[in-house]
Amino acid sequence: MNNKKIVVVGGVAGGASAAARARRLDEFADITMFEKGPNVSFSNCSLPYHLSGLIPDADSIVLMTPDQFKNQYNIDAEINSEVINANVSKKEVEVKNTQTGELKCVPYDELILSPGANPIMPGCIKGIDHDNVFSVRNVVDIKKIHTYLEVNKVTDVAIVGGGFIGLEVCENLAQTDKHVSLVEASEHVMGTIDDDFAELIHKELYDHGVNVILNDGLAEITDDHIKLGSGNKIKAQVVIMAIGVKPDVALASKIGCKLGLTGGIAVDQHYQTSIPNIYAVGDAIEVSHMITRKKTRLALAFPAQMEARDAIDHIYGRTIENRGVIGSQAIHVFDINIASTGLTESECQKDGIDYRTATVIPKSRVGIMPDATPLYLKLIFGYPNGEVLGAQALGKSDVDKQIDIVSTMISMHGHISDLTHLEVCYSPWFSTAKNAVDMAALVAENILNGEFKQVQVSEIRKLVEKNAFIIDAREPFEYEEGHITTAVNIPLSQFRQRLDEIPNDCPVYVHCLSGQRSYNMVRALNNRGYKNVINISGSYLELCEYEYFKDQTTDRKPIVTNYRFDLL
Repeated sequence: MNNKKIVVVGGVAGGASAAARARRLDEFADITMFEKGPNVSFSNCSLPYHLSGLIPDADSIVLMTPDQFKNQYNIDAEINSEVINANVSKKEVEVKNTQTGELKCVPYDELILSPGANPIMPGCIKGIDHDNVFSVRNVVDIKKIHTYLEVNKVTDVAIVGGGFIGLEVCENLAQTDKHVSLVEASEHVMGTIDDDFAELIHKELYDHGVNVILNDGLAEITDDHIKLGSGNKIKAQVVIMAIGVKPDVALASKIGCKLGLTGGIAVDQHYQTSIPNIYAVGDAIEVSHMITRKKTRLALAFPAQMEARDAIDHIYGRTIENRGVIGSQAIHVFDINIASTGLTESECQKDGIDYRTATVIPKSRVGIMPDATPLYLKLIFGYPNGEVLGAQALGKSDVDKQIDIVSTMISMHGHISDLTHLEVCYSPWFSTAKNAVDMAALVAENILNGEFKQVQVSEIRKLVEKNAFIIDAREPFEYEEGHITTAVNIPLSQFRQRLDEIPNDCPVYVHCLSGQRSYNMVRALNNRGYKNVINISGSYLELCEYEYFKDQTTDRKPIVTNYRFDLL
């Protein structure tokens, strides 16, 4: 019996995982992995950390060499080798040595495509082909950027795009002596979170000296500046493009693989393409969203690895379950961590999904413990069924814990009621007695049951401009330190003696610092017969974070007398 011949195109997350999984299932297969670049099995997500020196040696980003693949796994990992074509009837690929131009044909029984995605570099932008313009895809790219910055003694850098790569490059360069401008054409950075949480990231960037430019796109690049669509010029000797990626489907299209609605390679539930014995995994393929059931693309490392595992398992007759993706991700930006999973509010609105949200701001651990900091957590859930649809978390603590809990619940098609009594680990060192997820779920359950009404911080400026009746439920000394300009100070500790000051013939909005006291006042007033009392979700703390960046970077008048950014 002949050994099975497995050829893998692409040697990073999906490709390397496919090759390694094949070897674990079949000790005798002939496994060859072709990578057109000089490195296989490197950590893409670690690339930006070389720019700050956190990872001093760029070569350490490479996790395994071809020799290690051969010696440990008996896998032939051929670098600088680009698969340029395939004869599907003969079942062989044509491989070009990118250094010598030499061509060779290699037979396969099963072909795995994992070409990844290419950075978007719009040819319509004047100057996009200049030597001072870079993208970030591999170790070679990051070395080129680092060398150019050092050799040319660059002082000003423009990063175009506020997604994960753009923010990571921004953070790492801002920690050097460079002046960094971040240009984002949308209204906020990070499309994986909503505007209320994104404003907190804008503040973090601003506080660390980054020139954040929103709602403006790149129009032209010169040797010392960029020109934006608005006509504004920004000083920059280096431009790093990070506006997104597009699936690398050149080979798949050439050999006749069907493409999907999103432009990625179309695959079935087993990651098979439209051509027999050819599979595709990773950033280049089209996948299904678990919640919306719609086709989408997801450029993340873990899904790529699991797709590779499933594809190989199918080749060897194992049963797999392709349930789709939800998109769970996390990022560190200066002093804060941001994580999210599932759908955002904007995605719900786009897809016509009726939803509600619950935002809580507990501390990361019991308040008397050292280094307890605010933890912002928002749950997004379907209405009226209460199905958990998404979550976003932000803070200085390890917010991935909360998001991982919600991600698990989404994967099980869980509901808010499944989270309210979820028993998770507790110690004063790790969290509050009610974990932030439990707390948010309890608030969500109350909202779902119509037990109280709330309004988001994004609506407060309009309320102030309309002179709505707003109660500040904090103590007088807190009010004096800073408050909403039109708010009336009626503390929770006094309101029962001051009911005559609270109108019953118009909406009454209540806030405190983080939402606990205002919630209790709202419930008490409802119990006393008030019909239109509304809690301000996120309260004063989130409002200050939300308003601050635009207050500082535009000429609008603040709606608070002073800002507050902590729970102390």
